[in-house]
Amino acid sequence: MSDEKNPSVRFLGTYFDRDVVLKMAHWAKILAWLGLGFYLLSWGVSFSQFLIQLSTGLFTINKGMSLLDTLNYFTPFLTQPLSGVLYFFTLQGIALVLQILLDVEDNSRRAARK
Repeated sequence: MSDEKNPSVRFLGTYFDRDVVLKMAHWAKILAWLGLGFYLLSWGVSFSQFLIQLSTGLFTINKGMSLLDTLNYFTPFLTQPLSGVLYFFTLQGIALVLQILLDVEDNSRRAARK
């Protein structure tokens, strides 16, 4: 990490580069939003296809299906976006943990200087 007084002097007591860790946290946040958008888009497309098929009569009681069988077709559409939401929160958490670890390291370095 760079010294506040002289930015060209690097402190070699750490195993990481602060700028690289901040870039990784930034890219983790971007990938979290892209992943969430992709999962929600694919969920919207598949759910709209299902609604079109349901409205055209593909899933009807006349074809041997009961009302409960038709309702069971909705359950995958309730669980499909959950994986995207979990990936989103995981990547956002990773980005926050990286930033917290940088703050802890920076605070401990300041405390050691005093």
